[in-house]
Amino acid sequence: MTTFAAIADQLDDQVIELPSWAFGNSGTRFKVFGTPGTPRTVQEKLADAAKVNELTGLAPKVALHIPWDKVEDYAALKAYAADLGLNLGTINSNTFQDDIYKFGSLTHVDESVRRKAIDRHFECIEVMNQTGSRDLKIWLADGTNYAGQGDLRGRQDRLADSLAQVYDRIGRDQRLVLEYKFFEPAFYHMDVPDWGTAYAHVAALGERAVVCLDTGHHAPGTNIEFIVTQLLRLGKLGSFDFNSRFYADDDLIVGSADPFQLFRILFEVVRGGGYGPDSDVAFMLDQCHNVEDKIPGQIRSVLNVQEMTARALLVDREALAKAQEAGDVLGAHGVLMEAFYTDVRSDLAGWRESRGLPRDPMGAYAESGYQAKINAERVGGQQAGWGA
Repeated sequence: MTTFAAIADQLDDQVIELPSWAFGNSGTRFKVFGTPGTPRTVQEKLADAAKVNELTGLAPKVALHIPWDKVEDYAALKAYAADLGLNLGTINSNTFQDDIYKFGSLTHVDESVRRKAIDRHFECIEVMNQTGSRDLKIWLADGTNYAGQGDLRGRQDRLADSLAQVYDRIGRDQRLVLEYKFFEPAFYHMDVPDWGTAYAHVAALGERAVVCLDTGHHAPGTNIEFIVTQLLRLGKLGSFDFNSRFYADDDLIVGSADPFQLFRILFEVVRGGGYGPDSDVAFMLDQCHNVEDKIPGQIRSVLNVQEMTARALLVDREALAKAQEAGDVLGAHGVLMEAFYTDVRSDLAGWRESRGLPRDPMGAYAESGYQAKINAERVGGQQAGWGA
């Protein structure tokens, strides 16, 4: 099997983008829980993200959500992030919380509603221009709850037209990244329910349109690594939203529900050329920390992705190929399992130490006093959060 020393330098290429909203309050459809120290501004979200990067060395980018993270001066926000050692990454559009989007946004039957949704994306593109962000990520809540509620074909036609208008506005060095979700908030159908629908739309748009794969957005039993393989093969895998799910789109810490699935996904990413300095595939978290502390939750998340990436890099691909070609079923399976069961935690602690990072980022955060500091300082004002 490949040794950790042989793959250690490849871990230097890993960048995991943090979602600004993960630092705000969140919960379920029934309750959003407030917690001490929760950021009240996007600047405080960035400060918390900087702490994660300081301790892990893995997270120098932060994704924004518009209008949740809307500010008057994005150039100043970009400079503020740079002072913290961060870059502003993916800009996520929000067309699912205004009352007019009750029956859809980019797919709505009313042209004036579609116009407002398209204009929201134009606003996001302007934010990208000011922050230097590459990706505009679109997730739509559009769908229906009852058979006959909407014209399924008509909604697809309107979606294609709306996306084309947005795509025509993005710059030459920017990308439109379309996310999919098979259910929720709509339960009869979603307008972008699966990777095939997302692929069909981005393929029609052009080479600067790609697919985002959220690991929690699939039906139980779905072979997600196959989807990864296919999108890489087609040149249309743009990014990941990493999280875990037990039942539905739970947005739990990535790797917490099924570490082996995360390993399998990352192996196909590595095998398919989706990892490393020559890859355009973006790694991002999309999680909500409902009951656990937010900053340690993000630290744990990026460490989980790094650990499974290391294990995926350890796979002896030459031995695997020989076993596959020979029809050696258990031999091939054993090659994967040997890498998966390799405990790389001590090696990763040494990797961090050699790069001036704490061996144990979780422990370092607990000892830093940062949580007590923000609990004391962030009193008053309106805490950031997702208003479920």
